[in-house]
Amino acid sequence: MKGTGFDLSRWPSAGRVLAVGSAVPALALAGWLLTALPLLLLGWFHPVPALVIGLPIIAALCWYGLRRLPSLIEATGRHTAAVAGIALASGVFNGVFHAEQLIVRRDPATYAQYAAWLAEHGSLPIPFQEAAFGGPDPSLVFDSVGFYEFQGAVVPQFMPGPPLILAVGHWLGGVPGLLLTPPVLGALAVLTFSGVAARLIGPRWAPLAALTMAVSLPILYTSRTTFSEIPSLILIFGAVSLLLDARERLRTSATGGGQGGGARGTAALAGLVFGLATLVRIDGLRDVLPVLAYAGLLIALHRLARASAVAGARDGVLGLPLLAGVTAGIGVGFAAAQLVAWPYLDYLRGSLVPLLLICAAVLLLTAVGAMLAPRLAQRLAQRLDPRSTPRPGRVRLPEMAALGVVLVMLAFAVRPFLQTVRRTPTTPEDRLTSTFIATIQRANGLPLDGERLYYEDSLSWVMWYVGVPVVLLATLAAAVLARRLAKGTSLVWLLPLAIVGWTTVTTLILPAITPDHPFAARRLVPVIIPGMVLLGVWGLRWVRDKARRMGYGLRVRRMVVAVGGLLVLVPPAVISIGTAFTPVGHGEAAAVSRLCAAIPPDASVLVVERVTGDRFTQLVRGMCGVPAAQVRLLREGDDLPPSADVTRLIDRTRAAGRRPVLLAAARSQLTPYVRDPRQIMTLRTRQDERSLTTPPNATWSLSIDVWLGIP
Repeated sequence: MKGTGFDLSRWPSAGRVLAVGSAVPALALAGWLLTALPLLLLGWFHPVPALVIGLPIIAALCWYGLRRLPSLIEATGRHTAAVAGIALASGVFNGVFHAEQLIVRRDPATYAQYAAWLAEHGSLPIPFQEAAFGGPDPSLVFDSVGFYEFQGAVVPQFMPGPPLILAVGHWLGGVPGLLLTPPVLGALAVLTFSGVAARLIGPRWAPLAALTMAVSLPILYTSRTTFSEIPSLILIFGAVSLLLDARERLRTSATGGGQGGGARGTAALAGLVFGLATLVRIDGLRDVLPVLAYAGLLIALHRLARASAVAGARDGVLGLPLLAGVTAGIGVGFAAAQLVAWPYLDYLRGSLVPLLLICAAVLLLTAVGAMLAPRLAQRLAQRLDPRSTPRPGRVRLPEMAALGVVLVMLAFAVRPFLQTVRRTPTTPEDRLTSTFIATIQRANGLPLDGERLYYEDSLSWVMWYVGVPVVLLATLAAAVLARRLAKGTSLVWLLPLAIVGWTTVTTLILPAITPDHPFAARRLVPVIIPGMVLLGVWGLRWVRDKARRMGYGLRVRRMVVAVGGLLVLVPPAVISIGTAFTPVGHGEAAAVSRLCAAIPPDASVLVVERVTGDRFTQLVRGMCGVPAAQVRLLREGDDLPPSADVTRLIDRTRAAGRRPVLLAAARSQLTPYVRDPRQIMTLRTRQDERSLTTPPNATWSLSIDVWLGIP
């Protein structure tokens, strides 16, 4: 528009805006985690140093990773605006109906309390504060649900990545800011995923993919409360985008565009972002294992004497940077686990040790494959040579790959008819889980069998949340892509398909979570739900293209897209309706605020009832800012401790110059020690449904009472 003062040719294209905007969330999270973790280890995790150091690091990563991007997404303004609108709408919608889970009953409140402690104190571990109760005493218990007693202090469960992110919301807006951070992350996850869809399927298909994922119940569920799965999704799919960008830089450089110089650096950055998924979830190691194997393949290709011998060998230069980046990211994650989450690793030993052994095997095979690459090059080239013809009666590798995909999905489909997954309790945690499952079975009207895990129904879980059409289209897409990859084409899909396929198979075999829904649905969030949607929409595009190749006209093809789009979008939306408009834990924040206001500032809180102790010990310590401990129970299964222990601790606390305050769930539990207890919490709210054999379609009521007494 010359003469108006605006030169639109200088403005970035809509495709470039989408490419950059969808990669920024992952780079921003990576930069923040790389800043926040060292500050936490030093005990300096406070707003001023974190922001002063973190913002330049985030800016540097974004500048380095996104500068001079080649034109890799041919999007129109309408496509980019649609994607941005869907992401923004999802954030607003989930913000309106966000959860308020602060009272520790399950993982979300544990993450919330972890984040609140970091935001207020900036260091770990959490001190016992025994002096506030008159010194050490065998009847004092400082741990609680989600918080371990370890080496004279309290250590939170879980990896520190999510709380380090959530703490920013607490800094900006206190508890309300903390609770609104998940919807913001959910919106960024939709934006990040849409970038991958635009790169792999095409920009015109990105809005359908983004909307389908955004309305899926597991995405809604984990975008409303403090879980770790949404940040993990952002990192994994953001890293996929960065690696796709690195490949495109390489091709641009090879064709004389002069913009491929940053391909290796972008690949290293993609690997780092992949690896940092372990800082968010220790299970992220399983999700990124295919990246190690892929990096090894690239290194092997790079070692070939003639780069043209194998299709895609030019990507080999990205192998070493990718491997270095992912190894560094995993190293950061496991260093954090060793330093601040060791009890959690010990708790997961049974599943973590096999995973580490698999990881070691992958690294060994990667090294061996890279060393033997020249020797294997000719055989591989012959197998992938499109001019070679198979022997009569011999099944070719491409057909075997496609058939393998179909057979795997069929195996999961028939699994419920062949297997009932059970676990005999051998530890206290197993016995607690068994009792919990039996309680849910009773509420669901099912036969009582606490040893059942319902893992044989894991494919049904996926079909609940994305719909049967998406699962069928995704299976078709995976089979077609596996066939093409075996023929040496569509190599851009090699790593995305490997990540989605590996994580889907391993997770569906062993979800490793209590099987009540929607809680168990979180296992599907980081990779499976977005992966199924990505493949399903690609499958729909393949069906449309097949109709064109078969000679059908434009009208028929448009009808295929319209009907297919409805089949993709409507089933997950219908399943989500039952819970989408009901916030969980509404009123908890106000109830917690009133509870803290009722506790005197010079108090030392003794919790004298088991359930109240599990729920409120860390909350009182972290959010109310006063020392808190439970009184040890005499036997497992008791609800109340011995009266003599409570009386002794009251006297010791008073002698230490503190005011003893008792908390319990009922008035009668305090009257032996207090003349006139008063009720300081009467919370009546909603909680997640706990469904074992059907998708969740409602919420359950939740009542929490807390009584306070000052002896």
